[in-house]
Amino acid sequence: MISANATTAETAADEPAVETARRRLDRLAALVDVSDEYVERLKYPSQVHRVSIPVRLDNGDIEVFEGYRAQHDNVRGPYKGGIRYAPGVTGDECVSLAMAMTWKCALLDLPFGGAKGGVAVDPRSLSTEEKRRLTRRFAEEMRSFVGPQTDIPAPDMGTDAQTMAWIADVYKMQTGDGTRGVVTGKPPRVGGLAGREEAPGRSTALVAREAARYYDHSIDGLTVAIQGFGSVGGHAARLLDEWGATVVAVSDIDGGVHDEDGVDIDALSAEAGPLTDRTAAADADEVTNDALLELDVDVLVPAAVGGVLTADNAPDVRASLVVEGANEPTTAEADAILADRGVPVVPDILANAGGVTASYFEWLQNTNGRSWTHKEVREELDDRMLSAWEAVRESHETRGVPWRDAAYAVALERVAESHETLGIWP
Repeated sequence: MISANATTAETAADEPAVETARRRLDRLAALVDVSDEYVERLKYPSQVHRVSIPVRLDNGDIEVFEGYRAQHDNVRGPYKGGIRYAPGVTGDECVSLAMAMTWKCALLDLPFGGAKGGVAVDPRSLSTEEKRRLTRRFAEEMRSFVGPQTDIPAPDMGTDAQTMAWIADVYKMQTGDGTRGVVTGKPPRVGGLAGREEAPGRSTALVAREAARYYDHSIDGLTVAIQGFGSVGGHAARLLDEWGATVVAVSDIDGGVHDEDGVDIDALSAEAGPLTDRTAAADADEVTNDALLELDVDVLVPAAVGGVLTADNAPDVRASLVVEGANEPTTAEADAILADRGVPVVPDILANAGGVTASYFEWLQNTNGRSWTHKEVREELDDRMLSAWEAVRESHETRGVPWRDAAYAVALERVAESHETLGIWP
C-alpha cells in the first residue's frame, strides 16, 4: 500500500465545504510564514452576488431561478472561475469553490484571483432555447461585476462553450465592448482556444502519471478507475489509455462500465448516450458510481461531482492512490480516513488546474490578438503543470504533510506575499 505520509488534523464530520476551507486556512497558517490578519481576511469572500433570473419557458410559463457569483480574492489579478448549472448550487458552495480557485490560480502562478458562480437548475430539464434565455438573462444580471479585467467566467458543470458564447454576446450587446476576453472556454470560431476543452482532463492525466511514478508505479499497465466521463474524466481516460494505462472503469451520471482487462475507450467515445447503453460497444459490464469508487485499482480518479468520497465510503476505497479530477470530491472526514489508511490524495487544485491554465492562454489570446496553436497550448500547459507538480512535491517532502496541505501551502504563500506587499487598504 502506498503511504500517505501524514494525517490531516482537526477533521470534523462531513461539514459544509466552506467551513472545511476556513479550518484548512487556520491549520496551514502554522506551515507558512504569513500574518494572522491576512489569513483571517482570506477566510471570507470579497463579494457574493445573488440574483433572480426570470425565464419564460417553452410552454409560456415564467419560472424564477436563483443565480450566484462569489468573488473571493483579486490581489493577484482579475477574479477567475467557472459558472455551473446544477440543482444544488448555493451561495456557500460558490464561496467554497471561489476560495479553491484563488489557491488554484496561485499554485499555477497565474495572474488571477478566485471566483465561482452558478444557477440552481437542472440543465437537463431545459430545452436549448430555455437554456439560451436563462444564460442571457443571467449574463445581463452579472454585467455590472464581470469583465475582461474584473471577473472572467468559464464553463463548469452543466455549462459549455456555447454557454460562454451567449454570455460574451450579451456583454458585447449591452456594453458595446467587443473584447472577447470577458469569458473563456468559448468556441474557437468566436475567440476560443484550441485545446481548452481537453485541458482539465489532460492535466488530471499528467498529474496521475507523475504521482504514480512518485510511488514507483509504471504508467504501463497502471490500473485506473474514473468516475465521470465528461470533459475531465473522458479526456483523462483517453490520454491515460494512450500512454499505456489500463482504464478498467468509467462512469457518467447514470452509471458506468467495468472490465478488469481494460475498457475500450475508443469504442465508448464513438457512441452517444448514457454509458450504461454502451456496454455492448465496449464489451464490458455495468458498474454503479458507488461501486466504481471501491474497485481494487492503482489509481482512482473522481472526476464527476463534489463530495463523492465521504466518511461512509472512504473505509472501503481500495485504490492505492486518489487523484481528484472533480472540484472538492473528497470531504474533510474522508480525507482524514484515507490518510490514516495510507492512501495519498492528490488534490483538485493541482490535478484539474489545466482548465484555468488554458483559460489564461485564451485570455492572453483575446487580449493581445495572437492566436495559439493546439501544439503550443499542449506544450505550454504540460510545462506549467509539471512545474506546479514539482513545487507541490517539494512542499510535500520538505514540510512532511499530505499532498493537499502541500499544495495549499504553496498557494497560500504566494497569495500572502502579494497581500503583504500591498497591505490592507486604506
